[in-house]
Amino acid sequence: MKSLAAVIGCATLVAAHGWVDNATIGGQYYQPYQDPYMSPAPQRVSREVQGNGPVEDVTLPDLQCGGWSAGGVPGPSKPAALHANAKAGETVNLKWTLWPDSHKGPTITYMARCPDTGCNNWQPGTSAVWFKIQEEGRSGTSNTWATSPLEIAGNAGVNYKIPSCLKPGYYLVRHEIIALHGAWAPSGAQFYPNCHQLQVSGSGTTVPKSNLAAFPGTYKATDPGISYDMYNANPYTIPGPPVFSC
Repeated sequence: MKSLAAVIGCATLVAAHGWVDNATIGGQYYQPYQDPYMSPAPQRVSREVQGNGPVEDVTLPDLQCGGWSAGGVPGPSKPAALHANAKAGETVNLKWTLWPDSHKGPTITYMARCPDTGCNNWQPGTSAVWFKIQEEGRSGTSNTWATSPLEIAGNAGVNYKIPSCLKPGYYLVRHEIIALHGAWAPSGAQFYPNCHQLQVSGSGTTVPKSNLAAFPGTYKATDPGISYDMYNANPYTIPGPPVFSC
């Protein structure tokens, strides 16, 4: 197991809904939750989030990787100190805390290429640098969503595959659940973004240049996949650009 100096940490819990509990990256297991009980907090590969509550405004910088700019402290997520080693073409597994069945919605994963010096001193800001690598939404008009398996204790979590053609280097991964139950939120949805930092190896040569997203910027409160009511019987359209394919 990785030393505590490389855990994928998070901030103090608040009363809300969920976050990524642990990750398996490059065959290595990363476990959070030690952070709130350790002083000093260990270094990590995951960018800190404000807790297990949502972002409810698509215009906030919190939408990128979590954070709490509306509350002032600790503010939007800052870069982490470390990178997890991974190979292009391999699958990463992310396990969420037990997800409430009242918060159904899609799971979506993006990647952004960091500078050659790494992700640990880099913020994407509002630049369009994110390419989508995973998405799963609703099964037809049924009550089965991407989040449905996460409502079962001991579930397999969410997998994403690092594109096999990806150029080696440093990448920031943005993974999220969008909960579509909340008409009281400014956008009609609740966002649960988490980010972690990778150092990707391999022989690929591709850095995606089209269909790039910005956070905030790409999502609009009026998008069909965001203003959507999960109790609606109409088909669901996942927001954002199409999934990148090699």
